[in-house]
Amino acid sequence: MRLQLTIEYDGTAFRGWAAQPGMRTVEGSVRDALDKIFPRWESLAVAGRTDSGVHALANVASVDVAGGPAGARVAEALNASLPGDVAVLEAHPAARDFHARFSARSRSYRYRIWRRRLRSAFERRRSWWVSRPLDVTALNGSAMLLVGEHDFRGFTPTETQHDVFVRVVESAQWVQEGDVLAFEITADSFLRHMVRTLVGTMIDGIDVGALLDGARRDAAGQTAPPWGLYLVGVSYDPTGAEPPSQRREKPGEGRR
Repeated sequence: MRLQLTIEYDGTAFRGWAAQPGMRTVEGSVRDALDKIFPRWESLAVAGRTDSGVHALANVASVDVAGGPAGARVAEALNASLPGDVAVLEAHPAARDFHARFSARSRSYRYRIWRRRLRSAFERRRSWWVSRPLDVTALNGSAMLLVGEHDFRGFTPTETQHDVFVRVVESAQWVQEGDVLAFEITADSFLRHMVRTLVGTMIDGIDVGALLDGARRDAAGQTAPPWGLYLVGVSYDPTGAEPPSQRREKPGEGRR
């Protein structure tokens, strides 16, 4: 049976999603939990391969399992075996051709900036502390330029595994909520560090519109720290099937 898992995690103590020898990773923790509750499992895939320190409110994984608990009890069984900073929110059967990464139509991210003049102990690994004044109107003007199809190679490291740099952004905006200013963006997929570099570039006051046609990385601004970034959700077609024309890249796709 193929399962679709919705997973949340606090990325602070993890070296990202992808399993790495000798490193504490989200994938490693999920693999350990699967080993404990299923006699056999294989083909674990994830929609967003988040980097070290990045959080997720609703990442999505797919996995083939045999035996183990009944569908309604899978989430509870996995959570009993997972560490406290990872939790399965939902687990349900999926179509045989569902793939967490390749079936995804879009992914949504949020980047949180803490704007209070004094730092917060509680926000230290939940947001980026920027105490200087920010022009929210100008930031939203920059965000509007991102919507549509653009070449984002200027917003990913020069040394990259990506072959295709064009992405389609469905929406992008800055939202003020009390002491938090959040950048929210939805796109078909993302380049590595793309969201964080977009945020850093806008905060640096650099014109992102001039960089959306294949600019060099050194023309953009800083890469914002990872702890302010959250994978908010992943959207799929109602059938969950893999789109026949879905862009496929090397394993690095999806890391922010």
